[in-house]
Formats: sequence, C-alpha cells, structure tokens
Amino acid sequence: MPKTIDARGLACPAPVLMAKKAVDDAPLKSITMVVDNQASMENVSRFFASRSFGVDVVTEDGDFRIIAKPSMDTPVTTATSHGRGKTEQNMDKGTGRSAPESWSSAEREQDHRERRGEVSRDGTEPKKIMVLAATDRMGFGDDDLGKKLMISFVKTIAEMGDELWHLVFVNNGVKLTIQGSPVLEDLLQYEAQGLKILVCGTCLTHFNLMDAKKVGETTNMLDIVTAMQLADKVIQL
Repeated sequence: MPKTIDARGLACPAPVLMAKKAVDDAPLKSITMVVDNQASMENVSRFFASRSFGVDVVTEDGDFRIIAKPSMDTPVTTATSHGRGKTEQNMDKGTGRSAPESWSSAEREQDHRERRGEVSRDGTEPKKIMVLAATDRMGFGDDDLGKKLMISFVKTIAEMGDELWHLVFVNNGVKLTIQGSPVLEDLLQYEAQGLKILVCGTCLTHFNLMDAKKVGETTNMLDIVTAMQLADKVIQL
C-alpha cells in the first residue's frame, strides 16, 4: 500500500527517522515523502537507496517530493547535491547478486552493512577510527594558530592508514569542505582513495553553505550516531 509522509518544517534527523520507521513498520509498494530543504532531500534519498529502494525526486513549489519504491534488481536513482540524478546498479559489487525476496530482515540488514562497508563478507569487522571535526581550527587561545594546526592535522591524517574509517564534519567544521578551503584538495584526494567523508546537512544549511560544499556526502544526525556506534574509536576535535 502506498504511503505519503509530510516532513516539511522538521529538522534533521526527523525526516530520516520517519523514513526509517515507514520502511521498518510494514512492506509498502511505495513511500512518498515531502520535505522542504535540500539537506533533508539528500539524506532521505540516500537512506531509501541504502535500503534497496528506487528513488525519484520531484521539485514542487520549493518543496521536494521523494518517491521511493522497493527495487531488488533495477537501477537506483538518487539525488545528488546539485539536484541531478545518478544511477547505480542495485547489485552487490563483490558478487553481483541482488537481495532475494526470501531473505529475512536480519539477512537484509547484514547485506546492507556489507554494502556500506561496515562488515566484510566473512563477518569480521576491521578496526575503524572515526574522526569528528566540529571546528575548522584546533585548540583554543589563538585562532590563527588553531587554523594552521587544523590544516596540518588534515594533511597528516592519512598517516592513520587503513584504520581511518570515517571523517565527519559538523558545526563550524563543515567550512573545511567548501570551495576555497585550504584542505579541499587533500579531502578530495582522500575521498578518491576510498575514505568516507560525511558533512552535516543541518550545519551546511545553517551557514548557507549547501551549494558551496565540494567534497563528502551530505549527512544527518542518524548517520553520525550510527557511525559512532559502529566505530571502534572516535576522535573528536
């Protein structure tokens, strides 16, 4: 049965939590969510895509109508930060399999975690370090010195090696991900090498920087809290 959810006027992570509840409550032929800002549109679209839903986004009078339908083996269309769609094949990259309809909810969740890189195929979990940057400078006392230290930290963070799992930017830290950032090229290189970079959508909206972001995935507090739970270690700046 189709379901329509009006999430306009709600702050992060409420729209994503409503989407999650709708998916978890009962099988649905389709779910339509209406949101009123780009951050929520990107977060909700990405959530549905992660749960094997095909996603279409329609703009109506400044609002975003997100139409999600279960899809086992067809391409998934997700909205990008520029409002255009990109298509991904909803197949496991390692085995080329799609999720069988006969799978239990636990098997589906395991498959979702494997696709997100949270566990390997044999079920083992590599050590994961999450770095949470809530500022564009390091320490207190002298702001100019703090900014230089943060630049140095970001340029050196690759020395953590494969244990560096997620790099998350919130609050003033999101300013490191925008056009003109002194570490933008470093972050783009890390992302190209496979590092997961998450950027708080609510924070980007607060600073009116959504269109200025040039690296990372726009994210929400549900994703951040989940990442904290899954990480073996969280380093907060």
